[in-house]
Amino acid sequence: MTSIANTQRRPLFFRRLGDRILAAFSYLSILIAVGGMGWILYTVLLNGAQALTPDILSSASKPYGEPGGGIANALLGTLLITAGATLLAVPPALAAGIYLAEYGKGNRAADLLRFCANVLMGLPSIIVGLFVYVLIVVPTGNFSGFAGTVALAIIMFPVIMRTTEDMMAMVPDTLRESALALGMTRMRTTLCIIARAAKNGLATGVLLSLARVSGETAPLLFTALFADTWPSGFFTEPTANIPVLITEYTTNSPFESMHALGWGAALVISVTILCINIATRCIFHEQKH
Repeated sequence: MTSIANTQRRPLFFRRLGDRILAAFSYLSILIAVGGMGWILYTVLLNGAQALTPDILSSASKPYGEPGGGIANALLGTLLITAGATLLAVPPALAAGIYLAEYGKGNRAADLLRFCANVLMGLPSIIVGLFVYVLIVVPTGNFSGFAGTVALAIIMFPVIMRTTEDMMAMVPDTLRESALALGMTRMRTTLCIIARAAKNGLATGVLLSLARVSGETAPLLFTALFADTWPSGFFTEPTANIPVLITEYTTNSPFESMHALGWGAALVISVTILCINIATRCIFHEQKH
């Protein structure tokens, strides 16, 4: 009887032990992730809050060694580059995602498009920067904000496309069948019914792509570069932007005042990306319910 009881208890003991070990690893992973994010935010806030003043947010940067200056021109340049990338990437990416979800099932061309998008999503951003450098900067002979826009648009495209496909696929087939049964064409059903039902998810894809490219530095080093002026020559001249300003001011400058500006810019971009991610989570939560 004792032998039978021990045989029955051992599996239960090991199952409980395995459950507790996995639970401990799960909690440890959460602690590392949350702790790491909190540490980063605390460091950026601690160093950047002191430098963040109204004058810094309203004046342009100055050349190395000159006292004063701000990050307003870099903020404007980042806004222009990101807005241009959004205009270039969103329409074709949405169209491609809708095609994959509604017309690309069992299609070899669609499978190839998905494969290329997955490869592009995993491609290092510096490779995209080098590609645009060869494609635009070398032939024109100028770094420019437009070149940076093209680089960021390439990075945004697969994120929006795959998110659009996933969100469109979440719409129940009964909605498609009902619209078709009422006599609507497949094109009208897709654009007026299915896309409207998934509109929150489509917005989520755009916001995710914006969060993805907001802090990208490597592509802009090879395309937009930097300038201590307001972005007046967007298509023909180097354009100030926040990611490159942070890199140059915090790592390549010997002046403490520039280090402070770099930390202030880092705080601005961190808060912006955090807000975008929070908005994305809220929209996605609403889409699921």
